[in-house]
Amino acid sequence: MTELWRLSASEISSRVANREISATEVTEHSLQRLQQVNPQINAVVQQMPDAALASARAVDDRIAAGESAGLLAGVPVTIKVNIDQQGFANTNGIRIQQEHMAEQDSPVITNLRNAGAVIVGRTNTPAFSMRWFTRNSLHGHTLNPRNSKLTPGGSSGGAASAVAAGICALGHGTDIAGSIRYPAYACGLHGIRPSFGRIPAVNLSLPDRHIGAQLTAVSGPIARSIEDLRLGLAAMSAESELDPWWVPAPLEQAPPAKRVALCISPDGLEVSDEVEAALRSSVCQLEEAGWHVTEVDCPPMREAMQLQLLLWMSEYHYSGGDAVKREDDPDANFVYAQLCENCPTPTLESLMEALQRRLTLSREWQQFLTAYPLMLCPVSAEAPFPDMLDVESPQSFRRVLEAQMTQIALPLMGMPAMSVATASDAAAPMGVQLVAARFREDVLFAAANDIEARNPPLEISDPD
Repeated sequence: MTELWRLSASEISSRVANREISATEVTEHSLQRLQQVNPQINAVVQQMPDAALASARAVDDRIAAGESAGLLAGVPVTIKVNIDQQGFANTNGIRIQQEHMAEQDSPVITNLRNAGAVIVGRTNTPAFSMRWFTRNSLHGHTLNPRNSKLTPGGSSGGAASAVAAGICALGHGTDIAGSIRYPAYACGLHGIRPSFGRIPAVNLSLPDRHIGAQLTAVSGPIARSIEDLRLGLAAMSAESELDPWWVPAPLEQAPPAKRVALCISPDGLEVSDEVEAALRSSVCQLEEAGWHVTEVDCPPMREAMQLQLLLWMSEYHYSGGDAVKREDDPDANFVYAQLCENCPTPTLESLMEALQRRLTLSREWQQFLTAYPLMLCPVSAEAPFPDMLDVESPQSFRRVLEAQMTQIALPLMGMPAMSVATASDAAAPMGVQLVAARFREDVLFAAANDIEARNPPLEISDPD
């Protein structure tokens, strides 16, 4: 019998809707896979087998009644533990929130449920979702199923690890400085950070976030295929009155001119040979598909990185620093100290100036992405990092921070960006990053389809 956990989200939803298989069968297989591999990787840290099977039976009942079961009928998904899910603790990877129960689903979860998805578990994140690695004192250490010596990424490391290991077909992640795109890269997957305003999200169990996070933090999907990523984005993007920032922008617009800006070393970023090779290979694949590629300089990236760090750290300086002290997680203590060391202390004046420059830079990038509807650039300056590299020393932390410039900078302007895997072998997954103008995720998908079609399919990995 087919191991149903191996199927893609698009295959599952189609076969469940056509009654070839049931959502209950798919969920049973997914839960079996969870029990088989999760002990080795610790990707899922809050399990819910009974609730998952009840949700699957509800999907089957809707289909039996002749009703539409939705875009993701019967598709197993996971949710990151920093998002409100009714009846579960929104821990954000910290002990001081382990009893912090959510009374209402976040809109992104409501949208997934309405689309027929079945939530099979909640995935790990570093303490405070503050790193590109995934370990904390509450839920423990998440490993990369492709290669346990490499980071699974962060902060959505649990989501990417679960998808790569076949626990789910889609993983929910969040991204304020690369937390979707980098775990996808590290685990040999695809992940999209959507435009600011595309996917509604709010955690009503917590106070609303401050302005920096409001403008730059988003939810999005991680998947093993571009089609699954598209389905996940469409399902998550449904309207919610709970998020005033949500924008009713169409997911499909007029086809763009097929012009690509190639930025191998944006703003002087020094990239490794294997990163440049992946970009050059993707150039050939895009040109074969009819795209016209020009190697050019992009608008300011390093300044955008510094401003994004300032906005991100302003929230911690204002209200989060005390929480870091109370939690007293060794990794979080070190990372927070290094961020404070490498970022200027925010002031009212610097915050006001940062928000002003954000508008100017957003305008420059919008003009650039009008001239070049697609930008091709590194996900990171390096191949996926050795696990826990950032806490080895202050020098190692600065190395990581520098390599992640594109991860940190792009959220400031609110454009969508996608990490596209080009190799997923266990030695070192590799990928490239695509960037488009606000609400032009369709441009990303068009190019990603052309790259995916010219690379081997992404395989599910058995943890080593």
